[in-house]
Amino acid sequence: MTATLWTTLFCTVLSLNLLTRLTLAFRQMRHVRQYRGAVPDSFSATIPLEAHQKAADYNLAKNRLSLVQILLDGTVLLALTLGGGLEWLQHLLYGLVPYELLRGGLFIVLTLTLISLLELPLAWYQTFSIEARFGFNQMTPALFIADHVKQWLLGLALGLPLLYVVLWFMQTAGEMWWLYTWAVWVGFNLLIMAIFPTFIAPLFNKFQPLEDLSLRQRIEGLLKRCGFHSNGVFVMDGSRRSSHGNAYFTGLGNSKRIVFFDTLLKQLSAEEIEAVLAHELGHFKHHHIRKRMILMFSLSLVLLWVLSQLQQMHWFYQGLGVSQPDTAMALLLFFLVLPVFTFLLHPLTSYHSRLHEYQADSYAASQTPARDLVSALIKLYRDNAATLTPDPWYSRYYDSHPPAPLRIAHLQAQGHNS
Repeated sequence: MTATLWTTLFCTVLSLNLLTRLTLAFRQMRHVRQYRGAVPDSFSATIPLEAHQKAADYNLAKNRLSLVQILLDGTVLLALTLGGGLEWLQHLLYGLVPYELLRGGLFIVLTLTLISLLELPLAWYQTFSIEARFGFNQMTPALFIADHVKQWLLGLALGLPLLYVVLWFMQTAGEMWWLYTWAVWVGFNLLIMAIFPTFIAPLFNKFQPLEDLSLRQRIEGLLKRCGFHSNGVFVMDGSRRSSHGNAYFTGLGNSKRIVFFDTLLKQLSAEEIEAVLAHELGHFKHHHIRKRMILMFSLSLVLLWVLSQLQQMHWFYQGLGVSQPDTAMALLLFFLVLPVFTFLLHPLTSYHSRLHEYQADSYAASQTPARDLVSALIKLYRDNAATLTPDPWYSRYYDSHPPAPLRIAHLQAQGHNS
């Protein structure tokens, strides 16, 4: 391939990417606005019109912001590549840092930090304008800044050593560097999963053992029936940042734990909480997490091999506005342009995820009454202002969970069959 052809291909796929994202966003906004005036028949008895309209307005506000995010993404990527931004920063560091390995790590850290800073105003607007306007934000400006500083420092502490190991492999380990890097990458991810509950998550939130004795006994009974062993059931102070509710599993092996947002415990009854947990246990029973990990590690192996091939091709650099190849530039360029191409596969991953959600719902309906999960989901849709009327194509492309009407109908069918 020539540099000119590669530039043309990159620009064509990027244009298709941006056009697809913009089209889907406009479709979603038009569809939500069209059905704002009436609650869908299947929810008319459980969702007030006021709540439905709030969800529509909330979704419209987020999608308007997403239009800015889409344009910013494309502008920043073009400015860094064909606009010469990466090459300018590379030349600047060449004059300041003589050691290639040190220079490469600094080059990548500075670039990623710059991108994060450019995106920071949108995150601020999302939190203190949109989330606050609809009554969800509980975060103070000081906490917002502290969170981002912590995330940046944590990224340096954990990511910088990994980055230098990867760059060292790329420079010294020969043609098989990608395989050694993959092995380290897998080990790093498994380590992060193992230490996240006890060492990383507490840097941002407080976790307390579930104190409600009757609810804990109910949960322990469900865990025993499902054959799930955890390192405890904890409540997280999610209300410190947002009034949205959630629950999740975290950890690996003996470090596994169940976490409920304190907001969720206030929103749902004990029966509904048990049903939500049964859904999460459905993911465990169907080995969804394990399957996703295997898929992620397999794809990362393939991508690292692809990078090892592109690293040697001068057209790969020149076609993206870079005249001086080096290992750090290869690594950064590859992972900057990769989302442009993989975005077109998003509908497949979304479809796969929705299948997992249906399976988890079916499992929950086999362990608890389906009506309890139905009522829990309806409350969460209402209280979290989730739209009940997504555009079908937008939903197919993006949604990791089935649209509300289809999911509720599926659960109600499970209840009738049980």
